[in-house]
Amino acid sequence: MTLTAFFQYCLVGISIGGIYALIAIGYTMVYGILRLINFAHGDIFMMAAYFMIFAMVDFMIPWYISMIIMIVSTIVLGVVIEKLAYKPLRNAPRMSIMISAIGVSYLLQNLATYLFSALPKQYPQIPILNKTITIGEVSTSIATFITPIITIVFVVLLMMLIKYTKVGMAMRAVSKDFETAQLMGIQINNVITVTFIIGCFLAAVGSMLYFTPRPSVFPLAGSLPGLKCFIAAVFGGIGSIPGAVLGGLIIGICETFIKAFGYSEFSDVFTFVLLIAVLMIKPTGLFGEKMAEKV
Repeated sequence: MTLTAFFQYCLVGISIGGIYALIAIGYTMVYGILRLINFAHGDIFMMAAYFMIFAMVDFMIPWYISMIIMIVSTIVLGVVIEKLAYKPLRNAPRMSIMISAIGVSYLLQNLATYLFSALPKQYPQIPILNKTITIGEVSTSIATFITPIITIVFVVLLMMLIKYTKVGMAMRAVSKDFETAQLMGIQINNVITVTFIIGCFLAAVGSMLYFTPRPSVFPLAGSLPGLKCFIAAVFGGIGSIPGAVLGGLIIGICETFIKAFGYSEFSDVFTFVLLIAVLMIKPTGLFGEKMAEKV
């Protein structure tokens, strides 16, 4: 492998890892607040791609306006799911809300099949992201180059929001003790809504960056990336934002180099082997905290 090829693969791996990180943050934030694995998050990511196709291809809306429509539609979808599928089960056993999340995942997949058909649809070309730039001897698309930058910017802004704002303090309080935070007057519903808004916003941005260099979208397109992002969140420590970012980057880089060495069929296997290894060696992940169960 030449040095140029090495840097090329590093850039691609960091870019894919950055996308995984954006989506993994949605998993880890929802779990931190509700102790819920939102299995529908990968399918929300998939629906964001269809919203972009719907706006740009079917209605011929310019990409910059379509991007806003796609982000807003994805956020609305996420908030509606939380209000209809998760909120009524907030005091139910944890297994019930988990089953509800799985049900929502299958609902979105079948809804996408019904509305858009099971045939792959071409993702629209976004001119600003498809341009090619050259850095030294390395050529890459702008989407690949700016993805890590976008990831870093959003993570820094998110950490500042959580650390320095009133809603961030409320989110930290709810993540520590749901019942006590409620007794102290924190508006739990508002905090949960903000959490889903942030998670869906990042999923929408991640969807645009993920599908731009890929040829098509289909109803199951969010299943495997969503699962990998969940594994990234578990690897970094579910509930930890820096852990989700690190987990996403590690999976993205390793996956890229496995493909580069000619073992593409094992790239997905690696992700699941990593999950098994983490659960066996350090179940709380790299940055996870041990949680005391109430009895």
